[in-house]
Amino acid sequence: MATPTGLLPLLRVLYRADRIKPPRCAVPIEPIAPNDGWCDDPADLAYNQPVTLPYPGRHEPLWRADSIYDIAGVLDWNISPTRPGHGSAIFLHAATPDFSPTAGCIALALPDLRACLEVGLTAVRVV
Repeated sequence: MATPTGLLPLLRVLYRADRIKPPRCAVPIEPIAPNDGWCDDPADLAYNQPVTLPYPGRHEPLWRADSIYDIAGVLDWNISPTRPGHGSAIFLHAATPDFSPTAGCIALALPDLRACLEVGLTAVRVV
């Protein structure tokens, strides 16, 4: 329930094409769909990987009613190799309107997130 420390490379950026235009960025981008999710179940073989919903293991939907995943950067934390229980779904995404804490992600105001991507952000250093 905390943001991991270290240099977290930005692997790709996901976005809600029905809500926003594709962000300009230096990494690959891909739209998300209503059936996209991310497995956060350490006992599942798909742990810390994208999954298609419905999915039987514990997961979080990427297509959300709120706007925090309208732009979501997948950060390289525990991706390859994946180690069960070492953290999952660590994203760079839009903050909630009240800037409430995340469960380990990095959240910025949407204009700031767009600005970081547009200047070529390819990694985030967390200290």
